[in-house]
Amino acid sequence: MINYKALINGEFIDNGNWLEIYDPYNNEVAGKVTALKPEDIEKAFMFARNAQENWENVDLITRIKLMNDFKNLIEKNKNEIAKIMTSEISKNLKESLTEVERTIELIEYTLEEAKRMEPLALTGEGIGAKNKIGIFSRVAKGVVLAISPFNYPFNLALAKIIPALVMGNTVVFKPATAGSLVGAYIGKLSIEAKFPKGIFNVVTGRGREIGDIITSNKEIDMISFTGSVPIGKNIKEKASTKDLVLELGGKDPALVLDDSKLENWSKQIVDGAFGYSGQRCTAIKRVITTNKIADKLVPMLKSQIESLTVGSPYENKAITPVIDQKSADFIKGLIDDSVSKKAKVLCGNKFENNLVYPTLIDNVTLDMRVAWEEPFGPVLPIIRIDDLNEMIKIANDSEFGLQASVFCSDISNAINVAKKIKAGTVNINGKSQRGPDCFPFLGIKDSGQGVQGVRESLLSMTRYSGIVINY
Repeated sequence: MINYKALINGEFIDNGNWLEIYDPYNNEVAGKVTALKPEDIEKAFMFARNAQENWENVDLITRIKLMNDFKNLIEKNKNEIAKIMTSEISKNLKESLTEVERTIELIEYTLEEAKRMEPLALTGEGIGAKNKIGIFSRVAKGVVLAISPFNYPFNLALAKIIPALVMGNTVVFKPATAGSLVGAYIGKLSIEAKFPKGIFNVVTGRGREIGDIITSNKEIDMISFTGSVPIGKNIKEKASTKDLVLELGGKDPALVLDDSKLENWSKQIVDGAFGYSGQRCTAIKRVITTNKIADKLVPMLKSQIESLTVGSPYENKAITPVIDQKSADFIKGLIDDSVSKKAKVLCGNKFENNLVYPTLIDNVTLDMRVAWEEPFGPVLPIIRIDDLNEMIKIANDSEFGLQASVFCSDISNAINVAKKIKAGTVNINGKSQRGPDCFPFLGIKDSGQGVQGVRESLLSMTRYSGIVINY
């Protein structure tokens, strides 16, 4: 068992209070992190504010070098980070290591892109204002609160932290409870990389006890949050700043419009639906297609789903336990509701505590909860609709609007349908997914606000500052 302390102003905090983090696979304590008190939170923001001006005055190349030193430490410790991740969120070892390696690439790209955040130089000649030159530079917003989710505790943490720091902001970082061991380890690496005091602070503890205290601090200039819709809405209501980037839930549909490449498309759908046991906001969470196509597609999906390995993340099984028992119970409730309304469970619907076997549900109708609610688990409903306009309507009637997929060999038709779907991104002939990380990533409706992605995060964590020269 490992114990990691919170980090405030370059010092590890041991206040005598600890929060136990449980391994979802065996329900044993994987480790402990400091459970901070409200006064500790206040200090973290105070030190972040005090350090911000000096940090912004450090030249960009020096900031980049420091972030690169930090990245090199990640590379050196990537296997240990992956093992910690597996122990606290039950992502299998192979996928955990992939997440760390993906994050290294993300940091490299971010540091290169930061060099290209060049000032905008303008003249007033175009509207008759002579003898004026305006220089508009991107400058730091100030203190950034970064809040990461459990499902990608390393990648989605550093996708916020690195853009903020390299552009001259200071950061207060709150990892999800499950994910706090990885989050605190990031703090440990920041000390080894010799980050200046106060520029990066890690606050850990029970979200229900300190969540509102963290988000309402008056020193916050911006909040970047990834997590659930209820918490995201609470942040919008109670946050001390309205400068927010929120990445929330999804009910991402896959519309299959013809049967020309079903073998390839079925693999995309299964991979998109069941990666990390479906615990992804961009997971395919419902398939909408015609009866004729479904009759061919569903047996392919069933065969592939039944071949997925189930069990221990330490043995690199494809389907591992969902994050906790509460999540498993919620998933079971969705399946039970569909069964009670005459849906057909073709495989799965088997539970061993919080290990949920991959489940395929056919003949799902619109009065069933699973047609609309996000399971955040290994469940794939099939909705049979023969009218294309009705398929599009069902895709759009969701409260979510994160991503969607359209599978169709006629690219012209696929693009026309994609344009009608109300989502942040529509993938044609491919699964819904966050990456590549250099692409803009966004959701509409209850799926979030603001835009992420490498360049978009650098922009969102800075503002224009203009100087006009009169000559």
